[in-house]
Amino acid sequence: MTAFTVDGGRRTDGTIRVQGAKNSVLPILAATLLIHNKSVIHNCPPLGDVDAALKILVKLGCVCVNDHQSVIVDATDVANYEIPKTLMHEMRSSVLFLGAIISRMGRAVITSPGGCELGPRPIDLHLSSLKQCGVNVREEEGTLFCSAPNGLHGATIKLPFPSVGATENIMIAVAVSKGTTVIYGAAKEPEISDLADFLNAAGAKISGAGSDTVIIEGVKSLHSTEHKVIPDRIVAATYLSAAAITGGRVCLKEARPEYYLSVLKVFEQMGCTLTGKGQELTLCAREPLRGVSTLVTRAYPGFPTDAGPLLVPVLCRAEGESRITETIFENRFRFVEQLRYFGADININGRTATVIGRPLLAATVDCTDLRGGTALVLAALAASGRSFIREVHHIKRGYYDLPGCLSALGCEVKEVEIDGSHTAEKEEITP
Repeated sequence: MTAFTVDGGRRTDGTIRVQGAKNSVLPILAATLLIHNKSVIHNCPPLGDVDAALKILVKLGCVCVNDHQSVIVDATDVANYEIPKTLMHEMRSSVLFLGAIISRMGRAVITSPGGCELGPRPIDLHLSSLKQCGVNVREEEGTLFCSAPNGLHGATIKLPFPSVGATENIMIAVAVSKGTTVIYGAAKEPEISDLADFLNAAGAKISGAGSDTVIIEGVKSLHSTEHKVIPDRIVAATYLSAAAITGGRVCLKEARPEYYLSVLKVFEQMGCTLTGKGQELTLCAREPLRGVSTLVTRAYPGFPTDAGPLLVPVLCRAEGESRITETIFENRFRFVEQLRYFGADININGRTATVIGRPLLAATVDCTDLRGGTALVLAALAASGRSFIREVHHIKRGYYDLPGCLSALGCEVKEVEIDGSHTAEKEEITP
């Protein structure tokens, strides 16, 4: 069994480049299906979810070349329109291929997607939106059979809430279509704008991305293009959290701090000093950290739900009482049970976590999901002694070589093989 070992108590001090954004790469890879030629995607991190996306593309008939940080996708000979259940279950974002396959092949066959179990994330909104654009949907025993016998056409779509996935699926599906599609209530995340930039570079006509109204004028075809993916704002928040929880310092290169101002505001409230110039950002932590009375996750540009778990262990090391309320996913705090093995004092009431600052001790724990697992690593950085973090395949879905990156910042994190005898418990610490 693969695990991370973390020797806590070391301050971060160093510089690191922020990897490309997972949540940008995945919809962009799906969108390459629309191009009857080659696409080159730069700053594409080698992640578990990226590997899963490339497997789907190959199954559909693409030729993919993964050269570490750049990926070449040749979608010239796409001939398949079905994603096997095994590939759909590898990641939640596999549903983003639905609109692309229908647009390219006129039909698609998929099952429900997999990924982290954070609560219900129904794809009904994706399906109802695509239906307005000419897609017929039939479900049989958990399998969706979708078709657009007369092709895709423009529509006026009003989303009841700003769903990132639905916004992206619609944009991809109707980029090559007849007529104009207007999405009201669209998601505003930077990753939406990055997808629009890729599609527009290939010849699409999309305007308004990054606002709540996105307009897509359908075109006949797209052409080859190259695109550099934006940096990952949640990964940036992770390294900032590592510096804050250890009372250290970190300098981020290619940081694009304008993408996560709501996160930076919280670090400032905790007493951290932030300085930046251009795409560079430096955080210096001051001890002790101050607690945050009320923190609420919201749709962009509010505090991101993916950053919520990263702040929970940091607040465990802050003075006084802090509260964080999750408004997006009902099971977002399922990792807290594991965090308590470090001695964390956290009470969950509905979707609100109340955190009391106190010292942390080393523990052996199991990751429950991507961001929750990363929260356990952060807690271990500040805990006295050696911790073991198991089930790290969750973390590898979104982070490239997290042990190596944290070690480059002065922490002591290694990936090791363990025999499974380490149960979830506090480790015995020798004075």
